[in-house]
Amino acid sequence: MPALDCYADAETLFLNVRFIVTVESTALPGVLLITPARFGDHRGFFSESWNRQRMVENGVDIDFVQDNHSLSREVGTVRGLHFQSPPHAQAKLVRCGKGSLFDVAVDIRKGSPTFGRWIGEELSFENGKQLLIPAGFLHGFVTREPDTEIIYKCSDYYSPECDGAVRFDDPDIAIDWNMGDVAAVLSDKDTAAPFLKDFDSPFVYEG
Repeated sequence: MPALDCYADAETLFLNVRFIVTVESTALPGVLLITPARFGDHRGFFSESWNRQRMVENGVDIDFVQDNHSLSREVGTVRGLHFQSPPHAQAKLVRCGKGSLFDVAVDIRKGSPTFGRWIGEELSFENGKQLLIPAGFLHGFVTREPDTEIIYKCSDYYSPECDGAVRFDDPDIAIDWNMGDVAAVLSDKDTAAPFLKDFDSPFVYEG
C-alpha cells in the first residue's frame, strides 16, 4: 500500500484515527495477507505494523511472544521450508524490512483438503505487505534483492528440539519460486531436509 502523502503531520493524524489495515484471504484458509496503512509526509512515512486489539477485531487473535530479524546478503538466498512442531508450534507474521522477497506457506496438516498446497506472496519494504502463516504450515522465502531483511513475529519461543524442515524444491509441492537462472543459496540444514513424501507431519487438520 503506498504512503498517504497529503498530511502535514503523519504521527498526529495516526494518533487520532483507528488502526487502518487491509486483511485479505488467500487460497489457503487461515493464511492471510495483511497490509497496514502508511501515513506519509515530506519526511517519509509512519505505520503501525501490529496492533493486537485491532487485529482481534479483524478476526486475528494471536499472542506473539518473539520477534526475529534476519539479513540475507545474496539474491536467491532461500530459507525454508521450516516449521516448529507441537508442543511449541508457531504461527508467524512475516514482513520485509529492506529489499524484497517471495514468501511461501505450505499446508502440512494431515487430513487437510489443502494438504501439500502452497501460496506465495511478494513482500517488500515498498509494498509493506505482511503474510500471516498459522501453525501447521511450512514457511520459507527466497530473496529478490541483495541485503534483504526479513522481520517476523512468532507465537511461541524457539525450541531447537521441535525445529524441522522440508526441501524447498520438493517436486510434490512444486513451488514456483520464479528464480530464473539464479542459483539457490542454502544452509547445510536446508539442503539436507527431507522431501514431503518421506516426512511424517506432526500436524493434524481439525476442521
